[in-house]
Amino acid sequence: MNTKRKFLMLPSVSQHKKCAELLRCFYTDAQRVFIDNYNEIQDWMGQPSLEDLSPKSVSDRFHKHLKYAEVRLREHSLLPRINKKDRPKPSANRIDVHLYLDQIRSAHNVGSILRTVEAFQLGDVYFSKDTPLPTHPQVSKTAMGCSKEICFQRHASPSELPRPLIALETSSDGIPIDKYTFPSSGCLAVGNEEYGLSDEVLSQADAVVEIPLYGKKNSLNVANAFAIAAAAISQQFRG
Repeated sequence: MNTKRKFLMLPSVSQHKKCAELLRCFYTDAQRVFIDNYNEIQDWMGQPSLEDLSPKSVSDRFHKHLKYAEVRLREHSLLPRINKKDRPKPSANRIDVHLYLDQIRSAHNVGSILRTVEAFQLGDVYFSKDTPLPTHPQVSKTAMGCSKEICFQRHASPSELPRPLIALETSSDGIPIDKYTFPSSGCLAVGNEEYGLSDEVLSQADAVVEIPLYGKKNSLNVANAFAIAAAAISQQFRG
């Protein structure tokens, strides 16, 4: 049975998944063989070929196939962002404020946090025992290459962290982050997606800072909260 006949015997959703995968390969590797195979399949399906190979056109067609394939797309399954403005090296020295990830479960959140650490050139990242490491495939994928730029220590306990230890937590006793003066060296701790920082970390914290919130939902996603904190730290030290 030839390849064309076998392909056309597949369910429609499987055909569109195959098309989407070829476009993903072309988008990331830019090898002509992928788009040639894709256009051949489009001819088999009686669909127009893709002649405009701009990132937008490829992305639009990719998402069209996912829709027909009934694939529920998550953010980490998006095509990788094309960024031609990366610098050959950082434009500023690192700030000696480190980060502790306390029982964060989501590899996607960890990857996003690592991107933020690299973007703002903060210090080392300390991982608690059950937090996914930079070597985790999903962490690496979400971090978009930043994992290898980060110095990290695995399986760290609160007693091993640089001091002072600053807890980022929603608390009536917390100092608003825009009112807090970060020390020239120390460690910021962020906590679990469900229950926040552990009692062990809070009991050892030298200070607790919070992001002022005004909505009914008195919380933020941990990666988003850290991004706000990282921007505040960078603003304080760099102006």
